[in-house]
Amino acid sequence: MGSFTRGKNDLWLYNRIFKANYVRDFPDHLSFNIGLKYWYQNPADNLVFQTGKGERLSSITTSEISLGLRYAPYEQIFMGSENRHTIKSKYPIFSMQAAYGAKGVLGSGYNYLSLGANIYKRFYLSQLGYSDITLLGGSVLGRVPFPLLSILPANQTYLYDKSAYNSMNFLEFVSDHYIGLDITHAFGGFLLNKVPLIKHLKLREFVSGKIIYGGLRAQNNPFLHPDLFRFPSSSSGSQSTFPLGNAPYAEVGLGIGNILKVLRVDVIKRIGYLNHPGVSPIGLRFTIGTEL
Repeated sequence: MGSFTRGKNDLWLYNRIFKANYVRDFPDHLSFNIGLKYWYQNPADNLVFQTGKGERLSSITTSEISLGLRYAPYEQIFMGSENRHTIKSKYPIFSMQAAYGAKGVLGSGYNYLSLGANIYKRFYLSQLGYSDITLLGGSVLGRVPFPLLSILPANQTYLYDKSAYNSMNFLEFVSDHYIGLDITHAFGGFLLNKVPLIKHLKLREFVSGKIIYGGLRAQNNPFLHPDLFRFPSSSSGSQSTFPLGNAPYAEVGLGIGNILKVLRVDVIKRIGYLNHPGVSPIGLRFTIGTEL
């Protein structure tokens, strides 16, 4: 189902990445990673790298050194064939990342510092179920074209993505500073288990909300600096990429899970920026699998 997308997607950005990371875990559940990254990006289909002066570039190259810190007190994990997964608990998880782009190193064209952090916590509310809450924020310091800004994670498939905005189009929003809040509450059958007949289906109820607020500093605004890349436009010529404005982007959802024990269906309502081309104020998203 992830192969089927809603709307038209003709803005493609290809990435060629070479990276090396050193990761160290400590017994007190503190970990860090140091990384080196060579990042080559080139546009495809209807996406072009073109400045306001009409100059076109076929690609951009950056070289980064990064540092990540993570603290997850009392964390328990189980290992898969390639990845490890956290067993959810009442204890918070703190993460922060910093990446420095060094101009002139291996052909890198830009100096910048990208910062990000998030705090995740699950709150147990007895018979009312539990809430998963994530507070996130980030900033890009430096003068860079839009591919190096924070491109907000969007989802144009029909599969629900917990880490993305499910009513947002790909490449719809960019920002060089932002703060956001994600909330999902699982009732665990508290409501539907009280409905005759339906209670035998053992369905599970979910409500969710995501909101993000940010903006674009004048130094990274291509409308003010013609030497920066123009924001992408669709094949019809209408603008497809926008900076976050004075109002936050938000979406809320209502879901039913444990359908046939493996399916969850969410109705997602988009709030704000409804005048953007190709967006829908409401839609269905699906999840296949069990809730952990």
